[in-house]
Amino acid sequence: LAKYPEIKTLMGPDPHLKWIVSGMVFMQFLACYLVKDLPWKWVFFWAYTFGGCINHSLTLAIHDISHNVAFGNKQAKWNRWFAVFANLPIGIPYSASFKKYHIDHHRYLGGDSLDVDIPTDFEGWFFCTPLRKLLWLFLQPLFYSLRPLYVNPKAITRMEIFNALVQFSVDLIIYYFWGLKPIIYLIAGTILCMGVHPISGHFIAEHYMFLKGYETYSYYGPLNWLTFNVGYHMEHHDFPSIPGCRLPMVKKIAAEYYDNLPYHQSWIRVLWDFVFDDSIGPYSRVKRLCKLAKES
Repeated sequence: LAKYPEIKTLMGPDPHLKWIVSGMVFMQFLACYLVKDLPWKWVFFWAYTFGGCINHSLTLAIHDISHNVAFGNKQAKWNRWFAVFANLPIGIPYSASFKKYHIDHHRYLGGDSLDVDIPTDFEGWFFCTPLRKLLWLFLQPLFYSLRPLYVNPKAITRMEIFNALVQFSVDLIIYYFWGLKPIIYLIAGTILCMGVHPISGHFIAEHYMFLKGYETYSYYGPLNWLTFNVGYHMEHHDFPSIPGCRLPMVKKIAAEYYDNLPYHQSWIRVLWDFVFDDSIGPYSRVKRLCKLAKES
């Protein structure tokens, strides 16, 4: 910032985010109507190839919204409520809990018992062969949802209750009008596309230590178009208040700070290497002891 103060102009809300997310949510509601009479095999096919991609993208929109980039820091509640709306096609309540824990991920990156993004000792010990690591990738949604309850349990918030009530109410409305298949389409898409799927490569690419001494990596490939530029991950951790749409400008302005750092060229290759490279696994994370910051 001292060298490039113009980066400050990139901070602030993304005026297009709310419209893009709303379009994705309504596209999934339309898809619910379209799949209600399909055979089950086609429900799962479209869940993996289409709906799950949108749902995974929506989880990354929720990630951006958790940094208040939909309506700005002065409208924090609007961001929280909008995240609940973005959550609807995912099928299960997620946004409020994600916000609660994601703050710690930025504040205590790699912090033992604080950053719930870090796999547990059991995960590192057990999922150590190619077959087991492949199973671990399939089960990633399960570990991401249950790990916080074991590693760093927190009291349930009002927003989490609100998130759950709204989510399950909409699920029931969809079930009442269109039956079970649309619900399975939404939830199966979420689970499948957060497991073994090209987009889910970002989970591994972001902070797994493929090279010793480097714990955060960016990815500059085409899948950023579907993921709100979550691949620009070094840039995001440097400037979390800059929305994803402007992160490429950070790299362009301050190129000498990023061009010489290692980065990933393919999330599919990341998944392949994670499974078949014996030197990489759930243990390939930096873990550190962090002092709790004083809450303001």
